[in-house]
Amino acid sequence: MGFSTIDYAVLLIYLAGITIFGMMFRRSQRTVKDYFIGAKNTHWIIISLSIVATETSTITLIGVPAIAYANYARPEQGGNFTYLQVVLGYIVARFIISFLFIPAYFRGELLTAYELLRRRFGPQTKNFAASLFLGMRAMGEGIRIFSASLVLSAVLGASMPQLPYLWLWSIIIVGLLTMVYTFEGGIAAVIWTDLIQLIIYVGGSLLAAYELLHLVPGGWNAIAAQAAAANKFQMVSFKFDLTVPFTFWAGLLGGTFLTMASHGTDQLLVQRLLTCRNKRDSQKAIILSGFVVLFQFVLFLLIGVMLYAYYQTGAPRPTLESNDQIFPFFIVRQLPHGISGLVIAAIFAAAMSNLSGSLNSLSSSTALDLYRPLVNPQVSDESLLRLSRWFTVGWGLVLIVIAIASKSFTKSVLNTALTIASLPYGAMLGAFLLGVLTKRANQRGVMAGMAVALGVMLYVWLRTPLAWTWYVLTGTIICSSVGYAVSLITGPAKNPPLLPDS
Repeated sequence: MGFSTIDYAVLLIYLAGITIFGMMFRRSQRTVKDYFIGAKNTHWIIISLSIVATETSTITLIGVPAIAYANYARPEQGGNFTYLQVVLGYIVARFIISFLFIPAYFRGELLTAYELLRRRFGPQTKNFAASLFLGMRAMGEGIRIFSASLVLSAVLGASMPQLPYLWLWSIIIVGLLTMVYTFEGGIAAVIWTDLIQLIIYVGGSLLAAYELLHLVPGGWNAIAAQAAAANKFQMVSFKFDLTVPFTFWAGLLGGTFLTMASHGTDQLLVQRLLTCRNKRDSQKAIILSGFVVLFQFVLFLLIGVMLYAYYQTGAPRPTLESNDQIFPFFIVRQLPHGISGLVIAAIFAAAMSNLSGSLNSLSSSTALDLYRPLVNPQVSDESLLRLSRWFTVGWGLVLIVIAIASKSFTKSVLNTALTIASLPYGAMLGAFLLGVLTKRANQRGVMAGMAVALGVMLYVWLRTPLAWTWYVLTGTIICSSVGYAVSLITGPAKNPPLLPDS
């Protein structure tokens, strides 16, 4: 069917509209605190939905349907609903974070997650953790931007196949537009554009599912029969195999530790929690987000199953470089004009939502964790606010470069992004757990634990078949064990532990 003029109009209106809307928040950004955590007057439900939108990137929208669509030799690798086992861990972790980390974050005026480590251990630990965050977030977000380029390449390639370097122009468009409104509007723009983008991408996904129901002869009954014959509805696997990602044990344990790290220690999402009015609102926001995420993953996996059933009916299959392209190709070639443009806009909404949050959090950590304490402690708030905006621009350019480089080594965008994120998460989570749960841990021990955990996990990634779902748990155990042992040898901690409600 291809992308029509009306589809391009819908997409361009969305891109222009969301950019202008985000820029309107500039007037509310008078201080550095305003720029990074806002006025703390936003309702917790809005922040909860912002958390969901931030963690839902284009990778989720195209990668999760691709998992359910594909055929794998073993069901624990995907091709069904076994990914929901990981989502179970996502929900469990949110309850742990609300009890363990959020009370510590709301003692005092914290602007970044890593300030907590400075108070507990000292500046070196904070600098190490912040540097890990900056490197990990930049690499992971670059891959997420590249995943958005797969979508626009599918769109433009359907109607303008002779246009060269489609993926490159896609990266530049998404990166520059998101950079503009994040530069202007700060965290307020990020939160409110997140809300709009969530509505658009969930609505667009529901429209795609509705169309698939009508395109498959026999509707849902035929889809269910095709899916059942291919064992697409399998949700649980109790096999214990450390080399496959989607077993019950990897999902529950690995998913729990992954989310404890991503939502409890990563500035990208901790920054959302700090924008809440108080501790109670922050706890409610993160717990609600877990159940919204569950709904999303069920929807995206269902779309993947529907795509599988649709192409079993004899519909012409596109030639794909990877299964990640199956959903964008279907949207462009099979959805009615107008709806196709809306669903593609929905996928861009997820890309821009995740990117805007990353840019603001990268800028905040650079300005508050590194620049102000290490380079210019006497910098005025006005100067730091101005500099923070330019840090946003600098990181935006870095992410565009990383996204361009991602084309040469990215096969499955979902697995690649989650693997890269999981490598340093164990070291970071181990440091935070030593800070909130132990009395003996000290800066020297925590630094040693983080360094050893990071080195071991790099070896695990390069030299072993261990599934990515086990990475954070493994790294956390190594960091905690080494950090505590070195602390016992080197002497007592100087600062008290950050125990919940202590």
